[in-house]
Amino acid sequence: MKARIQWAGEALFVAESGSGHAVVIDGPAEYGGRNLGVRPMEMVLMGLGGCSNFDVVSILRKSRQPVESCEVFLEAERAEEDPKVFTKIHLHFVVKGRGLKEGQVQRAVALSAEKYCSASIMLGRAGVEITHDYELVELG
Repeated sequence: MKARIQWAGEALFVAESGSGHAVVIDGPAEYGGRNLGVRPMEMVLMGLGGCSNFDVVSILRKSRQPVESCEVFLEAERAEEDPKVFTKIHLHFVVKGRGLKEGQVQRAVALSAEKYCSASIMLGRAGVEITHDYELVELG
């Protein structure tokens, strides 16, 4: 896996993934940024959410669960002192479908957290307290 980050002036950077996709990263005004993109630590949090959600949806689909929507909302706390690493992250999944089995959703969230999500496991090994929960929404 590769990435390239190009400085674009002030606190603005353009990040390009090895697969050719680009994202704008920018800092806050107090650091010379213009609020034109996500902050680097927001990118880490979004990566964790994307990794976890990908796993949950994939596991549910392989289990032939009728998942129609899956969102994950993340909340993180950071250390007060530099480096201001994440200390706690909570992931809340909202899974929607018709006839979803709660046990299968619970299993998918647990498997992502404990076995498949490399971002979650890596952050957990670095000392971040990561918690998960979920809610099912039955579509009519």
